[in-house]
Amino acid sequence: MPLESTEAIILKSSPWGELDKLVVFFSRDKGLLRGLAKGAQKFGNRFGSSLEPMSYVKVFYYEKERQDFVTISQCDLIESFFELQTNFQNACLLSYWAELTEEFYPTRIKEEFLFRLLLACLRALKAGGDREIITRYFEIWLLRLSGLLPEANRCQKCHRLLTSQAWLSPKKDGFFCESCTKEKNEPVPAELVSFIKWTRKYPPSEKAPLSSEASRQLAPFVQAWLIYHLEKEPRSLRLLKA
Repeated sequence: MPLESTEAIILKSSPWGELDKLVVFFSRDKGLLRGLAKGAQKFGNRFGSSLEPMSYVKVFYYEKERQDFVTISQCDLIESFFELQTNFQNACLLSYWAELTEEFYPTRIKEEFLFRLLLACLRALKAGGDREIITRYFEIWLLRLSGLLPEANRCQKCHRLLTSQAWLSPKKDGFFCESCTKEKNEPVPAELVSFIKWTRKYPPSEKAPLSSEASRQLAPFVQAWLIYHLEKEPRSLRLLKA
C-alpha cells in the first residue's frame, strides 16, 4: 500500500471506537476525504493538535481496496487556527463553513480553488477581519464554484444590464429586471449585487464596500440560495441563528 500525502484543511474530527478518530478533511489535490487516525484518542498520541477543526496540515495516508475511509498515518501541522475556536461565535461560524463544504462537494472531487478559498477566509478571520463579511464572501464563492450563483450584471430573461432594482427568479437561478419580473416577491438589495461583483475582483482580506451590519442584513438572501439548493437548512446555521 503506497503512502500518499496531501495538503489539507481539517473540517472536523470525532471519536471512532475507543482509541481512534474519524477525520473529514478537504485536500488541495484530492478534494473531500474521510480517514481514520489510529490511536488519535490516546494520551500523548503522535497527532497532537493537528486534527483540530480548520487546521491547515499535511496529511500522510494510505488506502485499502473496497474501504470507504483512508488510514491516516501522520498529520503535520502547517498553520493553526485554534485561537479562533476560543470564541464561541467563531467556532459556530467555522462549523458552518465546514458543513457547507462537506454538503456541497462529494468525496474525491478535486477543487483546488475551494481549498484556497477556505484558507484565504481563515487567514482573513485570523487577521481580525469581520466575520459577517468574510462569511458572505465564502457563501457567495461557494455558490459560484458550484455553478449556482446567478449572473449579477444582466437580467436572466432579456439580458439587459441591471441598472436599478432587481428581483430574484422563483427558481433562484437568476435576477430579473423591472420589466421582466411578474411577481415582485423577492427584491434583491442593491448592496448584494454590488458585493457579488466585488467578490470577483478582491480577496477576503481586502476592505469590503459594505459594513458588518449591512453584510448581516444580506445573510437571509444568500442563505436562502444555499438552503434552496441543499433542500435543507444546515444544522450549524440553525445554531448560528440561535
